[in-house]
Amino acid sequence: MARKSGKPTRRKGRKSTADGPVAAIARAPLRPLRWILRWTVRGLLVAVALLAIWVLSYTVIDPRTTPYIRHEARRLGGVDRAWVSMDEIAPVMARSVVAAEDANFCLHWGFDMAAIRAALEQGARRGASTLSQQVVKNAFLWHGRDWSRKALEALITPLVEATWSKRRILEVYLNIVEFDEGIFGVEAAARHYFGIGPEALSAVQAARLAAVLPNPKARDAARPTANLRRRAAGILDGAETIRRDGRAACFED
Repeated sequence: MARKSGKPTRRKGRKSTADGPVAAIARAPLRPLRWILRWTVRGLLVAVALLAIWVLSYTVIDPRTTPYIRHEARRLGGVDRAWVSMDEIAPVMARSVVAAEDANFCLHWGFDMAAIRAALEQGARRGASTLSQQVVKNAFLWHGRDWSRKALEALITPLVEATWSKRRILEVYLNIVEFDEGIFGVEAAARHYFGIGPEALSAVQAARLAAVLPNPKARDAARPTANLRRRAAGILDGAETIRRDGRAACFED
């Protein structure tokens, strides 16, 4: 008769203590966290992709409205705005806006580093927003000084500069910027203040329209104060200067 071995028989498939129920319980809480992290990352990627498509679409599609225009339309019960192409806008109007808001528009890639340094040195007394940044703020974001908006503006501006022409940036800006309460775009502004179309604006009228832009709700291009006249005179000179020295070449045919 064969003798049974004294060694205990090890059952197959039995897990060691390290892989037992205690370890499984310890690992279990990680699964929901991993799931949340995975879907959070996916959600962010989808949001970035949709934002990029939105930005790219405006290279060929004229914005019908903007978040700020919708907000003002609800607040006021309506706004005055009509889209016009750059060919329907007096060239001096484009030069006046550049002279007033961003004289180095043709020279930078979305951020004017010299203006930013000057603004940091002078504190709150001076702004450093380029026309490209203002287009991003007005076309895609909300108004305000919170850091979340500024961060998004800093991320979107290079994409706009990389995919839009300078002429397109200026065209969109001139059609969505506010010139008076409820008056958006140069077409509505020219008719509101002077009773003419944007193609007929004179150099003085264009300079006055550009002069109201920092504070459109408190300034009147048709009835300018002495300060507004002085600012418009400076813009008039600036517009002619950038025409002569070539700083308007990037948006003029």
